[in-house]
Amino acid sequence: MLHLNLMTLTAHCFRVLFMQDQEFTIHNSQSTVHYYFLSNLLHFTDTLRQAGISISFNQTLDLTQALELVDLGQRAQVYHAARCILINRKEDLALFDKIFNLFWRSPRPEELGPQKTPLAPRHDPPKRQRLNIATLMAERAQKEAPEVDLADKAGSFSASEILQSKEFSRLTPIELATIKRLIQAMRWRVSLRQTRRHVPDPQGPMLNLRRVMRSTVKHGGVPLKLTWKSRKFKVRPVVILADISGSMERYSRLLLQFAYSVSRGLGQVECFVFGTRLTRITPQLRTKNIDRALNEVAESVFDWSGGTRIGDSLAAFNREWSKRVLRRGAIVLIISDGWERGDVSALRQEMRYLQHRCYRLIWLNPLLGQSGYQPMVEGMAAALPFIDDFLPIHNLQSLEALGEHLARLD
Repeated sequence: MLHLNLMTLTAHCFRVLFMQDQEFTIHNSQSTVHYYFLSNLLHFTDTLRQAGISISFNQTLDLTQALELVDLGQRAQVYHAARCILINRKEDLALFDKIFNLFWRSPRPEELGPQKTPLAPRHDPPKRQRLNIATLMAERAQKEAPEVDLADKAGSFSASEILQSKEFSRLTPIELATIKRLIQAMRWRVSLRQTRRHVPDPQGPMLNLRRVMRSTVKHGGVPLKLTWKSRKFKVRPVVILADISGSMERYSRLLLQFAYSVSRGLGQVECFVFGTRLTRITPQLRTKNIDRALNEVAESVFDWSGGTRIGDSLAAFNREWSKRVLRRGAIVLIISDGWERGDVSALRQEMRYLQHRCYRLIWLNPLLGQSGYQPMVEGMAAALPFIDDFLPIHNLQSLEALGEHLARLD
């Protein structure tokens, strides 16, 4: 049973990773074995990265520590140790098995060649040739090797491209996890507003008289140098009102992911959810860990997947929050399917007030992406005359279109 020393492995690991251009001497046969095995181990993890499997440096160190506890002569023990530590996604298991079997296989007779004289301990052992993607593709072409689609198993661009047009309500749990990562990686940009303040600008249209008069003091009252200024621009605030009632249950958690992404990407974002009552969730979405943030939101909301009273919720927002969060030309995003259980006339009145208070009122309806949809329900029909932009939010393409729309509002 062959065991490895973790300190020796770690030392050699740093040498191989960060001192590849420097030569060092191996003094005994045990260190030679350590170097051989560690070099192959690093090449193996690097091959997995090239194939699209995400592996951190800490995972590599954890694997070296785990190999102290297994018998390296037992292939199954090494395989299961590497698989448990290096693989985080179910989709990567088949690709990992393929690469493991190709990399740690016994050499064929034609690969061995004539027996060579072993090197003296003072010489550096030769490095094993790296198993790159081209080698993997050549192995795939052989009849005895089962074919593995590297691009699909790595979950790269092709998989993302397929999910672009798939509706959120039809996603599988695995696809839902991928969509969440894609939404988290999105970058948001909102139109700018012109403020009353001025900033120095050499190309500005207005003369900066205060600076000009200040500079005349140095030159005996003669304005030898003119300075200019222009209006200052700032990003518009964004307010998100998301429906979490029972009719929106299929979309609620994914749309909260969208709200988290927007709040982390922009500076001034206020987020509210409503069912039968209004709840402010801005403090919870400021948490850096997204899963913890969404769990805190779920715990703080008492009317999750309940009834829908859009008019009463908007009335509470207009009465308690509108004067505080709708200043400076705010953009309001309402995410709802428009199902209203309350008074439709109250909804119409609150929508009219809200439209006058904000710069742009945008209604995002996940049902709008379905073919043949018509806003026939009473709540949606009552709110429609006061909406500036009526947009779908049912897949990734609709989110990208929303981002482009927000960026060009000015």
